[in-house]
Amino acid sequence: MIYDIRHTTRFDYAGPVRFARCNLRLEPIAWDGQLLECHSLEVRPGGETSTARNSGRLAHVTRVVIGEQVRALEIESIAEVSVNRAVPEILLGDPTIAEVAAQTRLSRDPSPTGPAEFAYPSPLIPLDPAIAAWCAEELAPDRPVVEAGIALARRIQADFEYDTAATNISTTPLEAFTLKRGVCQDFAQVMIAGLRAAGLPAAYVSGYIRTYPPPGEERLVGADATHAWVLIWCGEGRGWIGFDPTNGIFMAGDHIVMAVGRDYGDVAPIDGIFLGANAQSITVSVDVAPREPAA
Repeated sequence: MIYDIRHTTRFDYAGPVRFARCNLRLEPIAWDGQLLECHSLEVRPGGETSTARNSGRLAHVTRVVIGEQVRALEIESIAEVSVNRAVPEILLGDPTIAEVAAQTRLSRDPSPTGPAEFAYPSPLIPLDPAIAAWCAEELAPDRPVVEAGIALARRIQADFEYDTAATNISTTPLEAFTLKRGVCQDFAQVMIAGLRAAGLPAAYVSGYIRTYPPPGEERLVGADATHAWVLIWCGEGRGWIGFDPTNGIFMAGDHIVMAVGRDYGDVAPIDGIFLGANAQSITVSVDVAPREPAA
């Protein structure tokens, strides 16, 4: 499946902004099962762009500097991504959680996707005893890791309520866990905290998911959103497998990976600073359109 993705972010400032510097992670990466066919980025009004030094395997980072006085800033990313990813299977010979944890401790893989980088607490996802105990009910050491991962994702999907008004971008995993409600970022961070407590490497994924309109209704252009889910390193033989706790499913052909990191701080689509009035409003429009096959 080929997806056409348009992601537009507009900043309207309360007063003139004299300077702005942003890090953009809007170019989807190449990942198992997907290939970036093309990508373009436009910043209005114009600015100086450069590739950040930490741009690479897990995130493409573009730095934008606006040196002129502006009252609004619009950033538009357009990408074409080919996705061919089957739904992962639970296999009879899958390693157990204890076996994967042991492989992680012995790993000497220094690459960006090496498991050790994702096995420990990160700035936005600390370990917490309450989350660890709750997740441990699905993470017995002798349980096969893929089976346990999807069971935990489905438990979060069943026990937590999706509520866009309950949390915000700064909500901690413990706060969302206590509420038992939130959005995809919250569910992913709770799951990652539990997995790492069990000794499993777990990564935070920022990306998109294909959405389907209600029966009888047309798909609304621009009404999609960014999505977040989890990657678990499932041992040397199986590698990284994706789990979506918001929907209780595996990462498969409807998921498009934009960036991978330890937590949201590593993969935020846009972050940065501006000098000027201390208020701004942000409008985001996302459209993920599967390309219809030629007749």
